Amino acid sequence: MPKIKKLLVANRGEISLRIMKTAKEMGIKTVAVFSEADRLSPHVKFADEAVCLGPPASAQSYLLGEKIIEVCKELNVDAIHPGYGFLSENADFAKKVSDSGLIFVGPSPQSIEVMGSKLAAKQAVGKYDIPLVPGTEEAISDIPEAKKIAEKIGYPILIKASAGGGGKGMRIVENETEFEEQMDRAISEAISSFGDGAVFIEKFITSPRHIEIQILGDQQGNVVYLFERECSIQRRHQKVIEEAPSAVVTPKMRKAMGEAAVGVAKACDYFGAGTVEFIVDDKLNFYFLEMNTRLQVEHPVTEMITGKDLVKEQILIAEGNPLSFSQEDLKINGHSVEVRVYAEDPKNNFLPDIGTLLTYKRPQGPGIRVDDGFDEGMKIPIYYDPMIAKLITHAETRQGAIDRMISAIEDYKITGIQTTLSFCKFALQHKAFSSGNFDTKFVEKYFQPEVLEVEFSKDEKDLLAALAVEFYENSSSGNKQKTEITNETEKSAWRKRLN
Repeated sequence: MPKIKKLLVANRGEISLRIMKTAKEMGIKTVAVFSEADRLSPHVKFADEAVCLGPPASAQSYLLGEKIIEVCKELNVDAIHPGYGFLSENADFAKKVSDSGLIFVGPSPQSIEVMGSKLAAKQAVGKYDIPLVPGTEEAISDIPEAKKIAEKIGYPILIKASAGGGGKGMRIVENETEFEEQMDRAISEAISSFGDGAVFIEKFITSPRHIEIQILGDQQGNVVYLFERECSIQRRHQKVIEEAPSAVVTPKMRKAMGEAAVGVAKACDYFGAGTVEFIVDDKLNFYFLEMNTRLQVEHPVTEMITGKDLVKEQILIAEGNPLSFSQEDLKINGHSVEVRVYAEDPKNNFLPDIGTLLTYKRPQGPGIRVDDGFDEGMKIPIYYDPMIAKLITHAETRQGAIDRMISAIEDYKITGIQTTLSFCKFALQHKAFSSGNFDTKFVEKYFQPEVLEVEFSKDEKDLLAALAVEFYENSSSGNKQKTEITNETEKSAWRKRLN
């Protein structure tokens, strides 16, 4: 394949900007696409060229695959990188890209299609002796037959949409009496979310951990695993905090999971960057869950501990280059933690928040990385995922990475909207997290919104300390008058905080 000279990133925000930075380092020209809501976004300004796709709604902009391909032809683009979300796991789009003579920076359409169906994926990996959660291997709609299967597997069971993702089309069934109701709900949600009502049944793993393996495969059939990521801190079945490596994975378990992930990749002739997700029970038995045929949101923690630029590797693989390193060349260097900074209010059931970034100051320092797609003064659009940024830290030890993250969170200044930073700080300081003894039920078990009410920023703590000293000095000298705060901005902010 020829070298990629110009790359279009069919995405928005932080992932577009992150991909373009690597492309620029590789001497590749970049093209940004954007909706009218993203006209002033950093990724648009950073690109060599930028094209507006249409109105804010994704269906009228970022999901217009054929229009994106037309833009590529008009601007003499060589390749398309889909990022994650939107068209990244759309087999039809990947095929149209290839058929048009462009390079798709990702796996083949066939791999995307197989792994896009949880049932097809289970059938494909079944040939490789990879542990699977007990359950059905085909879609099921016959209620009496489904009840028999559930009884055989043993309650609680999980009804899952075959085409599902992000926690949609999933229902936990505790006993037979609620089976039919939950089955109907799962099918209905699967149809409305994915246009596919196929569901299947699995044994529900209690106290589960969500651990995934990053893989890279070239077009010559070589596949390596770049170790694991712990992704168990979630809300609404979506990740909020990730780390690499996991606190509970032993070298023996890491090797077994890594080799299983390689087997999954080979089961669908996979090339490019991909992630194999496993569910792990309280006895550290692991089971194949699904494969994400794209770059993951949490890929930076893997980059931090391996020193590999995954986007660069994606581009090199797409050009037809063989992997430049083997499994034996890969080593774990230290520990990395990532928190997702969402425009959400953790005190109000993590509901999305909209508004303007009145203050936006990024933390800086050794071992701190911020991947974002916003600047101070920008509005958070209501049309897309509410993630503002990813904050990543790296240190020699796990506790060092956690401590650095807590400090970075305190230095991250965001006003104008609510964010998940306060929740992330709470979680990182919780003994369950520091001990490594947690699972995907962390929020359900330990988090109550009121614990955030007493959180104060570093500036507020400094102001409170100064007020206490001044009050003490005035009191001890016999001055009973109320101490005034001369800085009106601080006074207003402080009163609002106390109220």
